[in-house]
Amino acid sequence: MGNKAITERDKDFAQWYTDVVRAAKLCDYSSVKGCMVIEPNGYAIWEKMQRILDDKFKELGHVNVAMPVFIPENLLKKEGELVEGFAPEVAWITQGGSKELEERLAFRPTSETLFCDYYKDHISSYRDLPKLYNQWCNVVRWEKETRPFLRSREFWWQEGHTIHETEEEAIKETKQMMDVYQWFHHEILAIPSITGLKTEKEKFAGAEFTLTNEALMYNGVALQAGTSHYFGQKFAKAYDVKFLNKENKLEYVYQTSWGTTTRMIGGLIMVHSDDYGLVLPPRIAPKQVVIIPIGDDRQVNSLCEEYKSKLLANNITCYIDNTEKSPGFKFAEAEVNGIPVRIEVGARDLANNQITVARRDTREKLVTDANTDIVNYVNELLETIQHDMYQRAVERQEKLTFEAHNLKEMEDILNTQPGFVHAMWCGNPECEAKIKEIKGCKARCIVDKEAIDTKCVCCGNEAKHHVVWGIQY
Repeated sequence: MGNKAITERDKDFAQWYTDVVRAAKLCDYSSVKGCMVIEPNGYAIWEKMQRILDDKFKELGHVNVAMPVFIPENLLKKEGELVEGFAPEVAWITQGGSKELEERLAFRPTSETLFCDYYKDHISSYRDLPKLYNQWCNVVRWEKETRPFLRSREFWWQEGHTIHETEEEAIKETKQMMDVYQWFHHEILAIPSITGLKTEKEKFAGAEFTLTNEALMYNGVALQAGTSHYFGQKFAKAYDVKFLNKENKLEYVYQTSWGTTTRMIGGLIMVHSDDYGLVLPPRIAPKQVVIIPIGDDRQVNSLCEEYKSKLLANNITCYIDNTEKSPGFKFAEAEVNGIPVRIEVGARDLANNQITVARRDTREKLVTDANTDIVNYVNELLETIQHDMYQRAVERQEKLTFEAHNLKEMEDILNTQPGFVHAMWCGNPECEAKIKEIKGCKARCIVDKEAIDTKCVCCGNEAKHHVVWGIQY
């Protein structure tokens, strides 16, 4: 029996997801259609994601900048593929104050054009390269159907935009940043994922190639969880971004972009959470420990304060719930909010020199000595929870990973239980389109793995690529 405010996950996954978002106060609907209010609990998770990723970006030499939120129409149109790819989603501003604008302004759906426009005036020689820039910002894409965190008309993300002297450097950057996203999902979010190459149809508009990080949710639906794009010199030529190379000749730069978004919060919910609410891996939880005193007792309060001081001094985020709510309400509140560890301290337990510690991931209650080294105890427990959550997610992904050798097998799998479906493909877009007719199934990525067949799963002709397919959010 779960939280009464939350629909059972196995009965109605979509409603369960929305209920967890609302019950954990992560975000709320707003009066602006298709846009969400990210509430303090949700924004705290995003802030921690930002801090961890930002540190990693800076460790690799990137710096943060801020570009304008508006893009003049003539600037956006300079790269044809980008315009065509984003045209249906662009929000246009046509009036400023009481006057019609002479030229429409797009609210940025992505910022390649702005970075190119800046770069062309700020580099002249190979000595000015590379430029390793990133920005944390909001963007707008006019989505038809929206869902909290997963798809909204305005969302928050980071977008890296780098330019390089050589093709080799730029491709290395593209691959390196994909490795960062995979590291972040595996090591911090405890979410297993696969990486690979997007097909021509699925790649970013204007890219030479796109690498993607794909995660599988509890219900077997895939979530694109970060992409990294190699542009070659395509945007540089469109926006005239040139430099003098070492031979003193003018050459166009080589460019990349890469990004991930607040949809990672949706991924956290759909991989780890349960019928009692949010479940957070300790490494991403803004608050890792809640200490709950039971009864107003001097010895109880003193020990709670002692635990709090020791944990905070050792970089374990924690707080004491001193509200006037009942202990049962406090337990349920900590549970729905996904606090990884709950320490219960009561006078009756202290009489036996004991405290109770609860794990959020398994809801298991542990009894330990009140004089235990609380820092080591909690540190070890947090690491165990992080490890166990990842392993459970790996086991779930493996359970929902299948092979298909013909279209009938693929159809049977997707109609029975969606998941990652490994199948060979000839490379023909017509076959890709035919497969999409099965519940909207798309190529998640082309993977560098051994062939499982010699023939295309769709047409039976000679296969060229090992592809992981799936239904997506």
